[in-house]
Amino acid sequence: MDLAQTLQFLDSAQKSGLRTVLVTVCGVEGSSMRGPGTIMGVAEDGQFAGSLSGGCIENAVVSEALDVLAKGQARTVRFGAGSPYLDIKLPCGGGLDVSFHVIEDAGFTGACLASIVARAPFSIATGIGGAAHVAEWRKASFDAVSGEAVFGHYPAPHMQIIGHGAGVMALADLASAYGCTLRVLTPDKQLVEQCAVKRITVNRITVNRGAGNKIAVHHLKQTNQTELLQSDAWTATVFLFHDHDWEIDLMAAALQMPHFYLGAMGGRRAHEFRCEALLALGVAQSQLDRIHAPIGLFHSSRDPQTLALSALAEVVRTYEETVWDARV
Repeated sequence: MDLAQTLQFLDSAQKSGLRTVLVTVCGVEGSSMRGPGTIMGVAEDGQFAGSLSGGCIENAVVSEALDVLAKGQARTVRFGAGSPYLDIKLPCGGGLDVSFHVIEDAGFTGACLASIVARAPFSIATGIGGAAHVAEWRKASFDAVSGEAVFGHYPAPHMQIIGHGAGVMALADLASAYGCTLRVLTPDKQLVEQCAVKRITVNRITVNRGAGNKIAVHHLKQTNQTELLQSDAWTATVFLFHDHDWEIDLMAAALQMPHFYLGAMGGRRAHEFRCEALLALGVAQSQLDRIHAPIGLFHSSRDPQTLALSALAEVVRTYEETVWDARV
């Protein structure tokens, strides 16, 4: 989830006149916290963004990146198992092949960020020519001899929450803290005002919402305002209505739009009512079978925070499964 933040760091550093290095995990042997394609960004002043190991090798990576800047030549370095750096170990016992490339193309980070904003799949290719943005998703590959590598990136999950009640704000706050972009549709005017507030409370600590996690909120005035729905293949649409009459027209329209997840709050009887109403509108049974209901990994949630955690966990699991299926 830190891809965008790392690229934004590199872009800002370059605009400040600093030279930068793109650091990429190209190969993994054994266990590792991060997979191939994970990136870090290092600026010539020693500041960096991103993480490759959860803190085990980051200082060594920064030192290596600064040396690459000084010598001006790309390289691939092994950390962990099989590394020449005997004093730098990964507790998991694995090994990482990490490439270092000075970013010479002034348009590289901007192009990557533009793809992220457009929610378009893209790839980052590295090799003799440096780092390059590729405007399409490509299957991961790495040639240890030539150093050529390419790693595809899919859009991060976007969550569209439609409903009323305390569960909406609980899920919005939790999803925002996780890193999802958000969109809320609600008939509750108080919720509209709450979504506009720039501060959230996480674990009893009040923090500012990140600029990238701003909540777009829209006031639902009628049950058939389907024109307010927006969705792409990387969107999770979550319905949190206690009054299920609100959801039927909206859900029928949402099911026709691309999405990787659609779930709804309520017990089994509520879902039976929902399905009967949707069938009457002409929704196919195959589409009804894809609805996650009751919502969440663990059911019978009695408080908004537990419901939010349960729903977010199911959304993230489904997203990871979707990404995995798309990659293979």
